[in-house]
Amino acid sequence: MKIKTLILVLFTGILAVSCISTRSTIKNIDNNAPEPIITKNGWFLLTEFSKDKKYGYDKDYPINVYYRSVADEDINPKRFLDALTGPKGETITYKKVESCCPFPTKRNDMGAGLLDVYEITWPGLSKPIRLYFNIFEKGYLFVPKGFGLKKNE
Repeated sequence: MKIKTLILVLFTGILAVSCISTRSTIKNIDNNAPEPIITKNGWFLLTEFSKDKKYGYDKDYPINVYYRSVADEDINPKRFLDALTGPKGETITYKKVESCCPFPTKRNDMGAGLLDVYEITWPGLSKPIRLYFNIFEKGYLFVPKGFGLKKNE
């Protein structure tokens, strides 16, 4: 009986460790990126449009919205998304649909992070768009391809 328990514990431990890669596949982390500016409206000030079609759409090129405390964990993706519109100025709606894609990070006590996946829609869009967000790391923020930008008041 003890051998079965030991094997089960060892197998569970190996399985848990093997789920997290020891190397990050994220390509657009930049610790020198400036901290985002928050507008009077409460969203991030975005000024540039991405030239990379993978930005935000690919798990290896997530939107790195970095947070300083657990209180900002869900607010920074919201601050980013609230600055966006559809391509013709449409009002977007969004919801977090899952977390995925474990990666190593020094900015979490557990040594690993997950990407958050948000589904975005707007009137006339036939299929929701999925964007990947990394709340643990920093990077330059851009408007993803296919989106517009709200005007700051």
